[in-house]
Amino acid sequence: MIRQFDTYSLLPHNTFGIEAKAARFVEFGTADELVEFLNGGFAGNSLVIGGGSNLLFVGDFNGTVFHSAIMDIDVVEETASHVLLRVGSGVNWDALVAYTVEKGWSGLENLSLIPGEVGASAVQNVGAYGVEAGDLIEKVETIRIADAVACSFTKVDCDFAYRHSIFKTAEKGRHIVTYVTYRLNKSACFKLSYGNLKDKVEELGGETLANVRRAVCEIRAAKLPDPQQVGSAGSFFMNPIVDAVKAAQLKDEYPAMPQYPLPCGDVKLSAGWLIEQCGWKQTPHEHVGVYKHQALVVVNLGGATGRDVLAFASAVVASVKEKFGVNLNMEVNVIG
Repeated sequence: MIRQFDTYSLLPHNTFGIEAKAARFVEFGTADELVEFLNGGFAGNSLVIGGGSNLLFVGDFNGTVFHSAIMDIDVVEETASHVLLRVGSGVNWDALVAYTVEKGWSGLENLSLIPGEVGASAVQNVGAYGVEAGDLIEKVETIRIADAVACSFTKVDCDFAYRHSIFKTAEKGRHIVTYVTYRLNKSACFKLSYGNLKDKVEELGGETLANVRRAVCEIRAAKLPDPQQVGSAGSFFMNPIVDAVKAAQLKDEYPAMPQYPLPCGDVKLSAGWLIEQCGWKQTPHEHVGVYKHQALVVVNLGGATGRDVLAFASAVVASVKEKFGVNLNMEVNVIG
């Protein structure tokens, strides 16, 4: 059943813990409910949210916020080698990862403990430890807001790239995700080369899906704040990508700089390392700072407004540009 609220507090729906209000909040439990609502004469500004782990509210939202409560998880195809799993957009992401690991289906285990919901995995192309959701996504189903028409996007249609999808560019703000279908493997193909993941898995007893998930959870818990305890949006900035010439120049000047060559010839840098070298772990503002264990994470130290966070982030960006000549882009979406 559709649930509607006016002048609705979004405090429970953003992990930064920032107060903001939506003029109207609409939660739907099925795609048919959403279609019926949109066909009832809906008009105006809209925003789709999941767990609110990638949002920064700098003011109220004068429009309708949509939230999915579609919770289905269904196997739509199964062979000797793989399963296609169709998942409702309102399913908690980490609960889905735990479910697939328990079933013995490989693919999502490196993405353990990422906050948020399934719908956002397709929009943001969430990633961690060498794996991106887009690697596993087979199809994304949506309802187009303008005319309430059901749409379907293949992996190719989605144009997945690093923290990127078509839902952040050409189709931004035009669709509400209802289902995402993932292709998962019945035989594990572990990806453990990122950071100290392989060592942690070995420490836990070797390569199994359960051990990989446990290792990722333990590493993330040690580096990232619990959003129930400290307001944040996880990784606030994307890791910057530079060309090989710029990377070589930086390596000459800063030999300890972590660098990750990409297949295209460009090089990914560590945003957290760049930020830490600019001294931000030692220089928080009154209500905002970077997390003590991971400078990539901007945290609400208590009482911060969205504008406080945005001002702090802008200062961080300016300092990295000045010191290294590298542009940082925010991963979070600024609303309001």
